[in-house]
Amino acid sequence: MNDRPATTSRIDRISGGATPGHNEDHVAVFDSATATDLVVLDGATPVAERNYIDGGGDVVWFVHRFAAALAPAIQAGLGQHAAVHAAIDSVRTEFFARVNGATIPAHALPIAALTWIRATRDGLLHLYCLGDCITLMRLPDGNVVDLDPWVNPQEAVLRAEIATLRAAGIDDPAARHARLLPMLRARRADQNGSAQPSILCLQPQGPFAARQHVVPAPAGAVLLGMTDGFYRLVDPYALHTPASLVRACEERGLEAALLALRAHEAAMAAGLSVKRADDASAVMWRA
Repeated sequence: MNDRPATTSRIDRISGGATPGHNEDHVAVFDSATATDLVVLDGATPVAERNYIDGGGDVVWFVHRFAAALAPAIQAGLGQHAAVHAAIDSVRTEFFARVNGATIPAHALPIAALTWIRATRDGLLHLYCLGDCITLMRLPDGNVVDLDPWVNPQEAVLRAEIATLRAAGIDDPAARHARLLPMLRARRADQNGSAQPSILCLQPQGPFAARQHVVPAPAGAVLLGMTDGFYRLVDPYALHTPASLVRACEERGLEAALLALRAHEAAMAAGLSVKRADDASAVMWRA
């Protein structure tokens, strides 16, 4: 099921799981007298052998609880960096209270990519970015710009490993995942133990190393924030350019774009990806 709660006529959002009934993405919107906060969360696919606190998925629980914990931090007037740390402190306390003393390996702790876009009433956008969500803005002159151009270096490593496995004749997704699992678990443990985490994690060992940008949002601009699952329409599937994706979402809506994505995934052969399909979420805001 797609998560499509109503907000205002200036904001559209959608979040759809790759499989029915399970979605590790989440989109939240908070509106106040001084700002509109758009929060896009892309929970990382678990590499643990089981869920530890929630039968519906520890990652699903994590992204929803983080968004819920962010709300009071915003209401308290905290800046973005302080609010993210306050929210994660609250979520961590609840997580370990529910574990009841069980030992959890570092690779089993949930993580997520986060892009938080704060649109203030003075016409500025304040971006706080951890991980690989994407934010595009169409300017009034029609040009489309990427407000946080960043390439996840791990993607190249992962694609190279998958290419090696395919060359060895290992095309079955389950077999491929089993071969990749030790590398994925080592990477997840490293992310959870970082002194300057570049991803939203449950137990940061130091301040989050977020990418922060402040850019003007001219009247008439359109903002499209999304998870990398939604951006698959551009990369790697090349069904759209960034500009045509924004235009399609404006003209036909986010749901039509998501349906086109799912139709393409259903028809394609196995490619250079761990997952044949991914959770996909987006939020569109009109200045």
